[in-house]
Amino acid sequence: MASATTNSCLFFFFLLVLLSAVAAFADDKFTHLHFYFHETDSGPNATLVTAVEPPKNSTTSFGSIVVYDNVLREGADPASALIGRAQGIGAIAALDGGSGLAAMNLVFTSGEYNGSTLALLGRFVAGAVSERGIVGGSGRFRLARGFSLSKVISSTATTVVAEFDVYVTHYY
Repeated sequence: MASATTNSCLFFFFLLVLLSAVAAFADDKFTHLHFYFHETDSGPNATLVTAVEPPKNSTTSFGSIVVYDNVLREGADPASALIGRAQGIGAIAALDGGSGLAAMNLVFTSGEYNGSTLALLGRFVAGAVSERGIVGGSGRFRLARGFSLSKVISSTATTVVAEFDVYVTHYY
């Protein structure tokens, strides 16, 4: 008889845990954001600096560390509406110099998400779609989780424009 009572208690315990988990995520919201990242590599309005140069005898950029405060806009046109900044660091972590690690905060400065942030962490790959995980957020993006996809759509000797699609689940 003790076994049946124990099994019954365990069943109700697990049912309570399951219902608590469902209730915890019942208020979650899903948001898809689409915007453009504008980077300027040189000149008086540069938004990126190299903080650590690669070794002098290196034939790649392996070991470089950059710090950036890039502009986020609604469109690919540099005159399109400003929506925020992408502030972070990037480290070239592949020996061939073709990929690295990015830690980035998306800081929204206008519109519905003004004052909110998303924290991204992940790998970037030169010439390919890069996927980064969303590891947190603030403001409207509290308890954020999800991912971003980005790809370079244009570049010159001094500028880069990348298209971002961000898929985020958040509480607020």
